[in-house]
Amino acid sequence: MRADTWTAPMGDALDAAQAAAAHGDVPVGAVVLGPDGEILGRGHNRREADDDPTAHAELLAIREAAARLGTWRLEGCTLVVTLEPCTMCAGAVVLARLPRVVLGAWDPKAGACGSVRDVVRDARLNHRVEVVGGVREAECAALLRDFFVARR
Repeated sequence: MRADTWTAPMGDALDAAQAAAAHGDVPVGAVVLGPDGEILGRGHNRREADDDPTAHAELLAIREAAARLGTWRLEGCTLVVTLEPCTMCAGAVVLARLPRVVLGAWDPKAGACGSVRDVVRDARLNHRVEVVGGVREAECAALLRDFFVARR
């Protein structure tokens, strides 16, 4: 699929990221889309809000989608996220059997979908994931950059 296919769903993820920033969390947002494009799960970072180191946007969106579908296997679904997933979230993507991750900004410090590591396409694992990167990258990166500039 072409990267521009994902422009509108990335808008939903960007909206979620704004919610994270509103309560002091790093502005990362994610949505899980079903095979028909319907949003099955939404999440935004809540580590600070919930005092939970695992409350990443991707995990929250994956949990909501799995609960809605009644299965942990998210085959045919797509994770759309504003920032390249970390190792923990990339592992969850593989375990949830998500076939595709669409990301906005690459993470040169902790990314695990092709920049620093490539967990989702590791040939030693039982499932590999298609990665579509750079969707609305400038907007996603600006949101993060502005958040960290304001904190300094």
